[in-house]
Amino acid sequence: MNQAPPFPGPRILGIDPGLQVTGYAVLETRAGAPRVCEAGVIRGAEGREATDMAPRVRHLYDGIVEVLEQFKPGVVVVEQLFAHYDHPRTAILMAHARGVMFLAAAQRNLPVISYNATRIKKTITGNGRASKEQMQRTIQRELGLTKLPEPPDVADALAAALCHYHAVKLPAGGRVP
Repeated sequence: MNQAPPFPGPRILGIDPGLQVTGYAVLETRAGAPRVCEAGVIRGAEGREATDMAPRVRHLYDGIVEVLEQFKPGVVVVEQLFAHYDHPRTAILMAHARGVMFLAAAQRNLPVISYNATRIKKTITGNGRASKEQMQRTIQRELGLTKLPEPPDVADALAAALCHYHAVKLPAGGRVP
């Protein structure tokens, strides 16, 4: 039986890691229903730095640290890495981005929770195979947003944070719908 970890604080930072574009979303949960404090993207390094891995991960690290310092979340939520056998290089590159997130959180003694994509989709929409558009529309409705969250990286970060919000709100031993 999987139990959600205790809720460590009123803010949840959801991250959709990527080396080119990383989506992030901060949900405030103090007043009952979650609300978006901030959501956006951290763009990868440009120019010569875009091909050199060390400056790329440093640029990503600096961006995440800025978000952590400004919003002081109680937990960081990152989608689990999905690796397809046909694209092992993609998985390795994504692992660099995830490692940066984990390091930045660990340096601040923040727990990092990972959910797989199917669990996030099922928690948000009730369908573990929901489309990007279905996810965006459900997130828009549930968070009371005036427009669809864009780009998809932001929607994915919001979905990760919202998944955790619902997971920790379940009664002990409860299951995700």
